[in-house]
Amino acid sequence: MQELARLSSMAAALLNTAAAIAHFACIFWGARGLRLLGAGERIASLAEAGHWYPPLISTAIGTLLSLLAVYALSGAGLLGPLPGQRPVLAVAGAVFLFRAVATPWLKPLFQGNNARFWVVSSAICLTLGLLHLAAALRS
Repeated sequence: MQELARLSSMAAALLNTAAAIAHFACIFWGARGLRLLGAGERIASLAEAGHWYPPLISTAIGTLLSLLAVYALSGAGLLGPLPGQRPVLAVAGAVFLFRAVATPWLKPLFQGNNARFWVVSSAICLTLGLLHLAAALRS
């Protein structure tokens, strides 16, 4: 059981890192990257216009995901314990799970996002939620 929780923590760190890299890449890819990831035409148009919002939100999300990757690595025992480790991992798991199941209610608020975005991001959030909760149990 401990080994499964450890592997879950490492998988959470890996997925968080991949998602963070994708968000940071959108800063450089601009509208094309945002469209590729399914973020929607409204935010892609803002990026094309040089608006500050798309890179800011990409930076914020990428930074948060990077921080969660560090916490997950700590949960796996690969780093020393971090302050609030268990609650941070548990809250992250709950937020990811909420995002995964809240898709029907969120979709109307972000109508520009394509169907691929909703399916892929919800599956990733479901996976990350379960992995973070497993990491919180191990911490």
